[in-house]
This record gives sequence, structure tokens and C-alpha cells, in this order.
Amino acid sequence: MPKIYIINGANLNLLGKREPHIYGSTTFEEFFNNLKEKYGQIKLAYFQSNHEGALVDKLHEIGFEANGIILNAGAFTHTSVALADAVAAIPAPVIEVHISNIFAREPFRHHSYLSPYCKGIITGLGLKGYELALQYLLSLLNVE
Repeated sequence: MPKIYIINGANLNLLGKREPHIYGSTTFEEFFNNLKEKYGQIKLAYFQSNHEGALVDKLHEIGFEANGIILNAGAFTHTSVALADAVAAIPAPVIEVHISNIFAREPFRHHSYLSPYCKGIITGLGLKGYELALQYLLSLLNVE
């Protein structure tokens, strides 16, 4: 059974409460449970941390066994060479996801250290971006 991981970074534990005009009012746990129900033919796992090193450690831990990783590093996207190096070091395909359109926000958010090492990027489509990333990873595995 294919295994796909979703990894969320800093402040994404506050989804559903944090700036609902940007991020919506659904918690990630609610969204994730719906994804698991809809995609029962695969193993979905979720990890969130506000700590850069924990995210690096998780990528090292799963990056050699996962069939795919959906990564929303939050603000670490724009600051972390360490996360970029971790993504570059692992063979699992990584899709970078952002709930908001990072290019419609502050200029510092327009740069991603992760993007050069990711298979693709989805930005600005809300939580739906995670599902689109999942569908793409499943297409790589020929899973419907």
C-alpha cells in the first residue's frame, strides 16, 4: 500500500483559528480525516511541528521510504536552507504546498528555498492544494 506523508511547518497547527480570512475556518485535523476517508486505498500520515529541526528530522526519517511527501513548511519555506538541504537529500518526491498565494503576499514570501528541490508547487488554492498534490503523487504511482 502506497504511503504518502503530509508535513506542515510553523503555525499551521493554528489552522481553523489563525487568520480565517486567509486560511479558512477548517482545522487541519478535520481536513486530514476527510482525506483519509476519501483515499482509503493508501496510507496517509501527518506530522506538524513549529520547530525547524523536527521537520528536518522527519524528512530524514521518512524520505527514504515514503512514496511521496506533501510539504507546507510555512514561513520556513522562505528562511530555511536546512529544510531545502533535507528535501534535496531524500529520494521521495516532494510537492511544496501553500494555502495562501505566497506571490500575492509580502515580498519576502515570494522566494522559496525549497522549490528547486521539489517536484512541483501548489500555491493559493486553500486546503484543496493538498488534495491536488496527493492526486498528482498518486498519478506518479499509477494509483486511482
